Amino acid sequence: MALWGNNDNVTSRGTVTVDYAAKTVLGNAGGSGTQFGASGSAQVGDVIRFTKAGVYFGDAVITSITDARNLSIGSTAGLSGAAISSSGFTVTQIPKFTINDSSYSRKISALNTAQSNEEYVFGVGDSRTDTGTQYETGSGWVGVQTYMDNSQSPAQLRVKKEILVAMSGITTGNAPVYPNNPPTL
Repeated sequence: MALWGNNDNVTSRGTVTVDYAAKTVLGNAGGSGTQFGASGSAQVGDVIRFTKAGVYFGDAVITSITDARNLSIGSTAGLSGAAISSSGFTVTQIPKFTINDSSYSRKISALNTAQSNEEYVFGVGDSRTDTGTQYETGSGWVGVQTYMDNSQSPAQLRVKKEILVAMSGITTGNAPVYPNNPPTL
């Protein structure tokens, strides 16, 4: 299992429910059901990211796939702890260490609910629309942090970027799309 891949746009269709105790994910059935294990869909070693109605529930690494509807995750440490039922999901090949790294995980600590910045990891491909903007960065897996600098009047949006893995050939199309939909406060 590689530490990262080159796809931030793995086919993700259907909805899922997470069993925290068993560390399993059950996908829905039917015509628009999940396709775990199918070519171009979620594979062992990919990262599954759970969201529903704009609420982010966290990320987990896929450790095994039983069939098109059932998979196991290695840990629930990157998840919020809230019930995940009939949730949307995306699958990505982001660097796995970012899931539990507080610098990049979108998971907000219960002790820090007044967080005033937003962090996210994006796959940034070779053809880009960010050139000449405050979002400009190199290609690869990029950690991005946005925050408001209140030392100026009016407050100014600041963007910090760190290339975690420099590489070309990343397939993007991820949600959110960088930089057209950067993290917002």
